[in-house]
Amino acid sequence: VQLQAWGGGSVQAGGSLRLTCTFSGRPFSSYHMGWFRQAPGKEREFVTAISRGGMVADYTASVKGRFTISRDSAKNAVYLQMNSLKPEDTAVYYCAADSGVLTRSPNVYDYWGQGTQVTVSS
Repeated sequence: VQLQAWGGGSVQAGGSLRLTCTFSGRPFSSYHMGWFRQAPGKEREFVTAISRGGMVADYTASVKGRFTISRDSAKNAVYLQMNSLKPEDTAVYYCAADSGVLTRSPNVYDYWGQGTQVTVSS
């Protein structure tokens, strides 16, 4: 399985970015997909996840109402639309695939992408 994430960059506070993660090597529909982030000196934290069928999404409180996760089964891709970005959103963002239950725990995810840097300046 390969996950490739891109779309990060540098923006000013209040700006927007859209991250994309493509999935290959196994049936995409078999996996819940999640986004995590890791800031310098901090542990990797859950951002959002979407169920296999795309009907259920979960968000950490700090991004709810600003970030939107979606998936496209035809393109084997998951997206993270990030609006109203804040400096505290600065981190490396990772996509991940989970064949089990929809969860916030990074330890449960089976596969990880390489990460894409998001930097938000004030």
